Amino acid sequence: QVQLVESGGGLVQPGGSLRLSCTASGNIFSINVMGWYRQAPGKQRDLVATISSGGTTYYGESVKDRFTISWENGKNAVYLEMSSLKPEDTAVYVCNAARVRSSVLGVYRDYWGQGTQVTVSS
Repeated sequence: QVQLVESGGGLVQPGGSLRLSCTASGNIFSINVMGWYRQAPGKQRDLVATISSGGTTYYGESVKDRFTISWENGKNAVYLEMSSLKPEDTAVYVCNAARVRSSVLGVYRDYWGQGTQVTVSS
């Protein structure tokens, strides 16, 4: 089994910055992609950013040039640096680990964290 634990959410004023962290632990042989998604009340879950084990990144259109995702391979940890935050960034941010294998011949599985609340308000 694999667990994802997020941290770093909170309340921040518009224009401010926050750093989210997500660490994967458990029976992990490899992870292909890690990323962040967010869900605001009454809305669908949207992709924020993803990063592959090779370092390829992808960002949702609304966060490009404001958010930066990075992956600390040795720790299976992913970070999301958020700057120039806007009220519309308010949401629960959820960490995802995709195509995770527990052994070299293991099947691929996806895992989700519990989420961390980010509130942007004055």
